[in-house]
Amino acid sequence: MPLSLTLASLWGILACLIGLAPTRFHWPAAYGLIAAGIPLLGYVTLQMGPWWGLALMAAGMSVLRWPVYFAGRWLRRRLGRGRLS
Repeated sequence: MPLSLTLASLWGILACLIGLAPTRFHWPAAYGLIAAGIPLLGYVTLQMGPWWGLALMAAGMSVLRWPVYFAGRWLRRRLGRGRLS
C-alpha cells in the first residue's frame, strides 16, 4: 500500500479514536485533524490520482461533518443567502 494511503488510514483511525474521547476534546482535535488532513489529501491526490482524492475528501467530510456544516452556514451568510422566512 502506498505511503499516502497508509497515512490516510492512520488519520481515519485517529479520527475514530478522538470521537471516543470526551466532548471537550472534539473541537480542538477537529482543528488538528483539518490541519493534518488538508496536506494529506493533497498528497493522496498527487500519488494516487483525483478519484482517490475525491473519495478521501468525501470520507473526511463525513468524519468532520460539523465543521463542514458550520463552514457552509458561514459562507451562506457571507454571500447574503441567509434563511428565507
